[in-house]
Amino acid sequence: MKYAGILAVMLNVGLASVYAQQTPVNVNMSFSGTAAASTIDLKQPNTNTGQEDLAGKGTLGQFTFRVIKASANDPQPTSTCAGLYFQTVAGGGIFRFQDGSLLYVALTGGGDCIDLVHMLAHCTWTFKINGGTGRFQLASGTLTLNETAVPVLADASSNPVFFSETGEITGAVSGVLIGDGQNEQ
Repeated sequence: MKYAGILAVMLNVGLASVYAQQTPVNVNMSFSGTAAASTIDLKQPNTNTGQEDLAGKGTLGQFTFRVIKASANDPQPTSTCAGLYFQTVAGGGIFRFQDGSLLYVALTGGGDCIDLVHMLAHCTWTFKINGGTGRFQLASGTLTLNETAVPVLADASSNPVFFSETGEITGAVSGVLIGDGQNEQ
């Protein structure tokens, strides 16, 4: 009986040390990285597929982030872009954090505003969180990526093909498992 009581106390202490964060964690992460065309085909009509390989740090710790996205081939009219606006129509990504946890996201909207005068792009994308592994297995929420892309390499026709990327990711994540040395802040 004595051992059953000790076991019950140990179990309660163990469960209290790991729990899903019910209050959304406000996320602010900065990053840098590269972007280029991708050989992955998302099978979206009248689009081209690109990929981004990013790394950074922030509220949830150090991370890498790989994004695959399909963008419209033709510019779209918009009142929010003084240059050429290319809508992003599909995509997603995976964050990998220093503890090995993965966070899965699906791209739900956004696009790239190409500034031909300054030869750069301002990109804004919104991602829906679809869980993950480790501390993110119960995660949900929304993240917004804002970045500046600058061409660093062009092909023989002077078309930019490789870009540097810098920016930030903000939003809120719910359901993050914390405990065992993890801290949502």
